[in-house]
Amino acid sequence: MTDTPARHDAAVTDRSLLSGSAYKSGRDLLARQSLYQWQSPRYDLPGLVAEQLREIRGTVVDVGCGNGKFINRLRRDRPDLRLLGLDISAGILGEVPGPVAVADAARLPLRDASTNAVLALHMLYHVAGIPTAITEFGRVLANGGIVVASTNSDHDKAELDDLWQRASGDILGRDRGPSRISLSARFSLEKAPSLLGTVFGTVRVIELPGTIAVTDPAPVVAHMASYRAWADQHEVPFDETTRRAEQIVAQQIAKQGQFEITCLGGLLICRR
Repeated sequence: MTDTPARHDAAVTDRSLLSGSAYKSGRDLLARQSLYQWQSPRYDLPGLVAEQLREIRGTVVDVGCGNGKFINRLRRDRPDLRLLGLDISAGILGEVPGPVAVADAARLPLRDASTNAVLALHMLYHVAGIPTAITEFGRVLANGGIVVASTNSDHDKAELDDLWQRASGDILGRDRGPSRISLSARFSLEKAPSLLGTVFGTVRVIELPGTIAVTDPAPVVAHMASYRAWADQHEVPFDETTRRAEQIVAQQIAKQGQFEITCLGGLLICRR
């Protein structure tokens, strides 16, 4: 996280950066998703989302569908649904089975009350106008519909934030260096209920706590490297800091047998 909130917000919402670099393909997103293979307890997040849609019939729109992780699961488990994937990146949509379209969450290309469920999974923090996007979700949602959103807590993966500061401090020759950028800070699990509550009368939070334990630095390094699109926001040489972080993790694994990361994410189930 940088010391300049305006700069931070601009970086995580920059459409050209998001579509042209961060999510030009699914590679970096997959690296972040893959870290959860080592989480205990293991959550089947696509399955949990599908469960929330068990009473839904008709059209489901996945806004910011990314690499299609959730759409692919729904196509398998719920072939009765009409599914549409939307994302601002044409590149990443190339990995998602259609129908898909390039679209902005704040200007959905959908008619009023035309959708029975809206998914907004780990994406609203990338939207410049979060309240506008939430209003759009309400506009396109039919009576009896549901919005399923997800995000991470402000305290999620604190060990990785500490690791980055230790590594960047070593590179800069001081005790601790600058924080790494936080993607979810603008729409964290703590902030999300009040933001969603401006449109939806009921917002139910399902917390998903866990611990990731790795015995090899590679998944941690891949996760950190997936932030490369925001390298110039970190105020420290990105590659050098990532390599130093790898050394620190390897040392801790050699000493303690594993490197642990505390996680806290969650789903937000929204109805009018």
